[in-house]
Amino acid sequence: MRLLEDRIRHDGTVKSDQVLKVDSFLNHQIDLGLLRTMAHQWCEDFKDAPINKVLTIEASGIAIAAVVAEEFGVPVVFAKKSQSVNLDGTVYATQITSFTHGRVYDVIVSTKFLGKDDHVLIVDDFMANGCAMEGLLEICQAAGAKVEGIGIAVEKGFQPGGDRLRERGYRVDSLAIIESMDPVTGQITFRP
Repeated sequence: MRLLEDRIRHDGTVKSDQVLKVDSFLNHQIDLGLLRTMAHQWCEDFKDAPINKVLTIEASGIAIAAVVAEEFGVPVVFAKKSQSVNLDGTVYATQITSFTHGRVYDVIVSTKFLGKDDHVLIVDDFMANGCAMEGLLEICQAAGAKVEGIGIAVEKGFQPGGDRLRERGYRVDSLAIIESMDPVTGQITFRP
């Protein structure tokens, strides 16, 4: 998506050859107009799929997923990174390793909100090694839900997450795929 790539070039900050900050428009301060355009693109790309739930993981994915769910006219469900006193009943649970935070999280989704009749679009802001996606796929499998696709705003194409998922047959729609980043020049190269 050219609009997202241009925004990354203009407002993104290359912190290292592995780390890109997009917090001025995507995952701290959020440009809702950009999110609406992204959501519209995914809605167009997945219009042939019977999506009835959008799934993400807290925290950065929630805003994106909410706008996407609104575009599809379906609920959004997010996997929580911690058990809370107001989460009652049984849950689907797994562990994920966060590339960004360098730690392992227990993530949970209530069995009330995901089940065998659900056709899911998984959405997130970034994908590097694909650990968060693997965890969400495990939760969908435990629920008996069908994953119709995966929508990623920014994929780090030089890390294996997206390609591994595609090799396994998942439909991965990344709106911007970065091939390389140079922290000295700030240059970002995108996959055509």
